[in-house]
This record gives sequence, C-alpha cells and structure tokens, in this order.
Amino acid sequence: MKLPSPCISICQIDPVSQNCMGCYRTRQEIARWPAMTADEQQLLLQQLKQRRAEKTGIQARSSKRRRQQG
Repeated sequence: MKLPSPCISICQIDPVSQNCMGCYRTRQEIARWPAMTADEQQLLLQQLKQRRAEKTGIQARSSKRRRQQG
C-alpha cells in the first residue's frame, strides 16, 4: 500500500540545501514519489524526519500516541 505524500503545501526550495522547505524532499524525491514502492516511501519518510530534525532542531515524535486517561 502506497503512503500519502509528505507534501504540506509549502513548496519552496531552499537555495542552500536544495530541499523543499515544507516537506524536506529534494526535487528528485518529489518527482519520484509516485513511482516509489511503499518500502521506498517509508525509508524516505524516515530520512525526512532526520532532515527536519537537523534543520529545525525539532525531533520527530513517535508515531504511536498515548491515549489520555479520563
């Protein structure tokens, strides 16, 4: 099963890193996304979390959320 695109509609390429400032993908990754396998997409999503953390200092949160008691 293919994954949804990580695009968040902030489509501007950073002139230094050459990554999109919204989703942190390169132009090549953006163009290739529809043709990637689900495994390739998942691997890229992990790489994007790392790029975001390196650029912003914001660590990726766990995909599992705790339910609040009450």
